[in-house]
Amino acid sequence: MDEAKLHHEISRDEGTGGYVVYLDHLGLKTCGIGHLCIEGKDPEFDQPVGTPISKERVAELFQEDMRSVLLDCERLYPNFYELPEEAQHIIANMMFNLGLPRLRKFKNMKKAIDAGDYQQAALEMCDSKWYRQVTKRADRLVKRMRSI
Repeated sequence: MDEAKLHHEISRDEGTGGYVVYLDHLGLKTCGIGHLCIEGKDPEFDQPVGTPISKERVAELFQEDMRSVLLDCERLYPNFYELPEEAQHIIANMMFNLGLPRLRKFKNMKKAIDAGDYQQAALEMCDSKWYRQVTKRADRLVKRMRSI
């Protein structure tokens, strides 16, 4: 897997929030590249919105998040690294965006991917609340899934 390419794709989709603590579209405290601040874990959680975050801290959080995302991808898809690279990137992007508990609910998408039916997987991606919430991102990922 081209992890540099994956990092670039997710960075583009998530944005940086301007290197400050900010509220995401759900009103949750976030910083860096889509990093959800966790109470008791991230010192940024206790900082007011607008508090600057260093580029080094953003990079550190992103690396931690990406490690966690790829581990979760392997939990959900034990054969994750045997899938086509494009499917790996799409799944990882969705995992970063949704997290394991919510991506696990895409049972029909998983069945389609497990069967190698990427057209059906794309249809299942469209049939979700996620698709309606992040339509531009979802459209890009669906189009890529259809191209496999």
